[in-house]
Amino acid sequence: MSDDIKKKIDVVFIAGGKFHDIDFARLEILKLLAEDDRMKTRVFEDYSNLHAIENADFLITYTCDVRPTLEQQKVLKKYVASGKRWLALHGTNSILQFMSDGKVDSPRIAPIMMETLGSQFIAHPPIEPYNVKVSQPDHPLVEGVEEFETTDELYLMELHGDLDVLLEADYDGKAEGFVEEDWPQETWPVFYTKKVEKGEVLYLTLGHCRGHYDMHDLPEPLEYYPSVERCAWDLPVFYTLLRRGINWAKEEVFINK
Repeated sequence: MSDDIKKKIDVVFIAGGKFHDIDFARLEILKLLAEDDRMKTRVFEDYSNLHAIENADFLITYTCDVRPTLEQQKVLKKYVASGKRWLALHGTNSILQFMSDGKVDSPRIAPIMMETLGSQFIAHPPIEPYNVKVSQPDHPLVEGVEEFETTDELYLMELHGDLDVLLEADYDGKAEGFVEEDWPQETWPVFYTKKVEKGEVLYLTLGHCRGHYDMHDLPEPLEYYPSVERCAWDLPVFYTLLRRGINWAKEEVFINK
């Protein structure tokens, strides 16, 4: 066995935020990371531990409305640009603000982060079934994956830069409850990569989850949410994409070492 194979892999996993069952997502992703015993993972709720991020071999995030400071945004961009990889999941690109009329706005207050990620969440239609299409069937990250149906949040986004789209979905209609609610026919990235100088981001918008106790941050807190939502987490193909994303991040570790 070569020396490279024996080396541990230092991972920073940021899991935190609102309106999602972060405990469930955190545990599921940690179990996937634990499939490789070289992984040494540190878990945080936000981006404040810059030293840990800067020294990680790769970064994974599953958040919702976790707002980085300007300094944190600059560190994240520098981290990726230096040649590192960032696997960003679901609500990582979301910043939410509830307006006086009850609608949800998506303020553009973290531009460096969103430009690094390649997108910012703006709205989603009601959670309902939709088809996810494979746009590059020969790409290693989606090779062998066929078009599938999921019930999840379909992310309608503001896009930044040149994205290499691997999975996509069509939408034409309303995103009720959001300030920006009118969305004409368009195809939206679901799984994509974006190069940032020497490094790269891999973003997967699927993966909404919510438990009974995850809506207490509403302007009028809901102490008990009636249903448990697992969405794409109920599909084997979603775990295939997560595993491939983790392997994608590890690949760059060994290239750099």
